[in-house]
Amino acid sequence: MRIVEESFGGRGRVAETARRHDIGRTLLVRWRRQYREGRLMTGSKACLQFTPLAIAAPDEPEGHDGPFPPVPTPATAQVQMADITLVNGRRLSVAATIDPMVLARLVQALDPS
Repeated sequence: MRIVEESFGGRGRVAETARRHDIGRTLLVRWRRQYREGRLMTGSKACLQFTPLAIAAPDEPEGHDGPFPPVPTPATAQVQMADITLVNGRRLSVAATIDPMVLARLVQALDPS
């Protein structure tokens, strides 16, 4: 809310504010529209939304018959991926170790609803 309110200072303030806070100008414009429409709220006024999540078990590697997954070696190590289907139907595959802040910005850019 503070960033949006800061951007209402006059001509050129959107780009300047976005640059200062290291966010995309289009994201700030979207926030400003939501602010004007009364849809951008914080604190106790915020409307929490939950999205259904399904986690699938990984495929068993061939030749593995033990109860625990095999220990990866540098030659067999793979980055664990998370597949996310957004509300708008877009699919996103990211490394399971992605920084949560980066993921949040990415999801916001792909599904601003």
